[in-house]
Amino acid sequence: MTYPLVLPSAEEAREVGAGLVTQLDDYLLPRLTRLDAPLLVVVGGSTGAGKSTLVNSLVQARVSATGVLRPTTRSPVLVSHPADAAWFRQGDLLPGLTRTTGPTTAPDALQLVAAPALPPGLAFLDAPDIDSVVDANRALAVQLLAAADLWLFVTTAARYADAVPWQLLQTAQLRGTMLALVLDRVPPDAIDEIVAHLREMLAEHDLAEVPIFVVPETAVDGQGLLPEPATAPLREWFGQLAGDAAARAAVVRQTLDGALAALAPAVAGLAAATDDQLDAARALADRARAAYRSAARNAEQAVGDGRLLRGEVLGRWQDFVGTGDLFRSLEARVGRIRDRIVSTVTGRPAPANQLRSAIESQLVTLIRGTAVEAAEAAYLGWQAHPAGAALLTSELNRPADDLPERAERLVRDWQRDVLDLVRTEAGDKRFVARTAAYAVNATGLAVMIAVFASTAFIPTGLEVAAAGGTTVAAQKVLEAIFGDQAIRSLANRSRDGLLQRIRALLDEEAGRYLQRISAAGIAPEAISSGLTDPGDRLRAAAEQVEQARTAAGLTSGTPYRLPGTMPGAVA
Repeated sequence: MTYPLVLPSAEEAREVGAGLVTQLDDYLLPRLTRLDAPLLVVVGGSTGAGKSTLVNSLVQARVSATGVLRPTTRSPVLVSHPADAAWFRQGDLLPGLTRTTGPTTAPDALQLVAAPALPPGLAFLDAPDIDSVVDANRALAVQLLAAADLWLFVTTAARYADAVPWQLLQTAQLRGTMLALVLDRVPPDAIDEIVAHLREMLAEHDLAEVPIFVVPETAVDGQGLLPEPATAPLREWFGQLAGDAAARAAVVRQTLDGALAALAPAVAGLAAATDDQLDAARALADRARAAYRSAARNAEQAVGDGRLLRGEVLGRWQDFVGTGDLFRSLEARVGRIRDRIVSTVTGRPAPANQLRSAIESQLVTLIRGTAVEAAEAAYLGWQAHPAGAALLTSELNRPADDLPERAERLVRDWQRDVLDLVRTEAGDKRFVARTAAYAVNATGLAVMIAVFASTAFIPTGLEVAAAGGTTVAAQKVLEAIFGDQAIRSLANRSRDGLLQRIRALLDEEAGRYLQRISAAGIAPEAISSGLTDPGDRLRAAAEQVEQARTAAGLTSGTPYRLPGTMPGAVA
């Protein structure tokens, strides 16, 4: 689920979902495969905090670029003991980053450096600034922090209270990531005061157990490294951690367990956002379908209430019946010859053709009107919904451009169906069989008129009163040929066929709205009823992960505490 619909929960769900997928690929799956792999310490912090200088000083080599230009760390640098280099080089951890052995500015690169001064079992990853002015650097910093076994957060005496670092510290704490903190560039006479305030802030964020290491304000040497006494407590602390396999394993398992535990609430949020997406998609689909269903009902009412017998259709019906064409066409083929002669002499089409054209025109007008009505109603319904408004295009406010042609084709196909019905019904009627196609055409026209009346086929209303006598006579002739029940069946079946075609065409028009939902990224089957919702599948998956985490027993149930700080550091 990509959460494509514009909803309040969508943006956060996209970020959380992308973060979970990345963390699974970058950290959880590789680490579960190799619990004994070297401990990865990700060094993160604000711009200019001195992360790269600290890493260089800890490994006693200039492995990461430093300088006054910001951002300095353009691509991450991973430093490990030569014996551990193979694990990081093979690419299981952070597989989306291309391994390099030299400096690079490529945003998707990870520079690998071997440092003999670093003890085996431990690696440092110098990450980009968490508050970098470059968006890609900030995103990469967050990604790398999610892949840390231990996060070493570096801040300064001037910036330790900034909001951004605390947001990430809180995120790390919620994920269960093990943390240590370096307070850099602290004036010697302000150490006690600043550390006390920092400890208060950590306690307020439930981070009171986080070890703090203070690096006093000092100058670097000719290689850009901090004086050995300034980093000795931190280097000794990491040395102790690297030399204790049980401690390293405890850190890894604690962070891994915390990351797995954090999946459940995160996935629950994704499931709720997925529910929001599907609820919105279904609501939009319902609004579109309701608009077109309403239009179909209006068309059905118009077909059945005699409304279509007014105007042109009524006039042509009166001409057709009043001139005797109906009777003549039912009595002999001579009528067809006569009509052709009249048409040739006068230049006027026969009344039957005029009636057929009037019926077609009236029906096409009805269909086009109902399609316009439905499109406008659906458009307004979507416009009132935030997710729908974002999906609308101007073309949806009106029927499809080819609707007139489709409507004309629909009516012509229906008229042919009516004639086929008449032929089938008249198969054993000798009278109609003798008069052949012309009688079938005339009878078909009469049946089409019947479709528009609320009775068997007699048009109703004041407009039809003038033609009542000839209509009744025509009906009696048809009833004599087909029988009363048969003519009623023909009219009803023809009406059903017409309405079915109209509903199908309107469904196609509604499909233009439904296609917008599909194009956004929500499959039609996902909004169908009776299927297991993706949100429920997410919740089930989260429950399975939690059960597996509990069964794995990564921790003893008591949170692991990092080893105490060495003398000279601040605890």
